[in-house]
Amino acid sequence: MPLIPEEPQIHESAQGPRATPASGRTAPTPRPVPGPRPAAPPRPGRPGPLRPAPPVQRTSRDAATAKPGPSGPAAPAASAATPQIQLIPASPEGALDAAEEAVDLLLESGRAPGDVLVITTGEPHPWATHELSFGDAAYWAQHDAGDDVFYADAAVAERASSRSVVVVAINGGSEDAAVTALSLAHSRAGALLIVCGDPQRINSVLGAGV
Repeated sequence: MPLIPEEPQIHESAQGPRATPASGRTAPTPRPVPGPRPAAPPRPGRPGPLRPAPPVQRTSRDAATAKPGPSGPAAPAASAATPQIQLIPASPEGALDAAEEAVDLLLESGRAPGDVLVITTGEPHPWATHELSFGDAAYWAQHDAGDDVFYADAAVAERASSRSVVVVAINGGSEDAAVTALSLAHSRAGALLIVCGDPQRINSVLGAGV
């Protein structure tokens, strides 16, 4: 009879140790929980590889090196080569409006206002008339500032310095005025010369002396 109670005790002791290893096995399961070390956020958080995106910087450096190449020859070419000439057909009455449209397009395309000089052969541009009302000194002070489009009559345009783009409006005036304006504009234009007027008259003037 005493053997019967001993047997259940043995079974209980056997179950006891089995329970402990089971609990030990459950312990490793929480370990993988902190294991979110490989969490995706830390990996993308390595903008390190993005920084090594030196290829972009290299390409920019390459572009920079390429830029100086063409810029070097461009400088001498600009001084030696003649400016590109564009002709915009217009009547004497519409030449000034055509010149204004050309200036607007230049500015919209990214040209700085200070890069543009407009010369008129007939009536002066309204801006020039307005500015001259404040005196000759104030008028030319704006030219010297070089931060805006400058409008000059052919008679005084010789005082104007060179600019990247020169626009000429053949809006009247004598043939001599047209010749003087185009010749002067041709010498003042660094890259582009735009002439607004009667094509036949412009061609004859250009052939005459420009």
